[in-house]
Amino acid sequence: MSQLRKIDLSQGYVGNTVKVVQAGFGVVRVILNRPDVRNAFNAEMISELNDVLAELASTRDAEKMRVLVLQGQGGFFCAGADLNYMQQQARSNEAQSLQDARVLGTLFFRLASFPTTVISAVRGAAIGGGFGLVCCSDVVLAESKSIFATTEVRLGIVPGVISPYIVRKLGAGRAAPLMLSGSRLTAADALALGLVNQVVDTAAKDAGESVFESALAALVNEHLAAAPNAVRRSKELLRRIHPLPDPGLFEFTAQSIAMARCSEEGQHGLAQFFEKKSPAWLATLEKESFGEQP
Repeated sequence: MSQLRKIDLSQGYVGNTVKVVQAGFGVVRVILNRPDVRNAFNAEMISELNDVLAELASTRDAEKMRVLVLQGQGGFFCAGADLNYMQQQARSNEAQSLQDARVLGTLFFRLASFPTTVISAVRGAAIGGGFGLVCCSDVVLAESKSIFATTEVRLGIVPGVISPYIVRKLGAGRAAPLMLSGSRLTAADALALGLVNQVVDTAAKDAGESVFESALAALVNEHLAAAPNAVRRSKELLRRIHPLPDPGLFEFTAQSIAMARCSEEGQHGLAQFFEKKSPAWLATLEKESFGEQP
């Protein structure tokens, strides 16, 4: 696990990949700030976000840390892992891959166990790791054109460290079709599944960021009506009633993604993805769909 770095967030923070804005009234915005790659993860962002969440979670004054708003810069939430990071992962051996998975797993655990209300404000796509961030949140606001997916199986790998949070959020019956197919959800689909709590219609000509921000402000104000310490105690109730992954499960999920990345199937799937080619398991289907008569 990477060494945590202490960051002074009292006046806000602008890092290389993450921004923190103290929005007043105990509301803190954590903004993923790599808009040129749709706020996709790389090793630096994972490390920086881990540091930021650890520092914010350590705030004992309930009045100063009441609501965490997680969002992306530039009209995007998070498109998963960026191409360069994925290529580095594909080249790593199983031991290196396992260590990286543990660090990423720590990030999701830290968000899911955050002591106050966590609101994800989703614009654009929430794919892969971005989908994991959504599943670790308490409340999710999405614009109507947002897309959600955990697409790892289509690359020959698995949604390892995010899988406990997908199942915890949706239940096994609703999580299974997504995890096993890699299919994409619209915001309306996600709302129907319970992944999203509110959808903002941004399709109208005069709609956009201002409409979304107004809806976000209303949602934050609704949660500020709750007593700060009561919210923290309620979060603890939720964690006790519906526990987070224990150390054994945490390690198993990290091992699962490390093994999948280094497997023959995973290496093939990732290589074909980088070359923008279809993997072997799709070759036949592209010529002839299931159900067609020979």
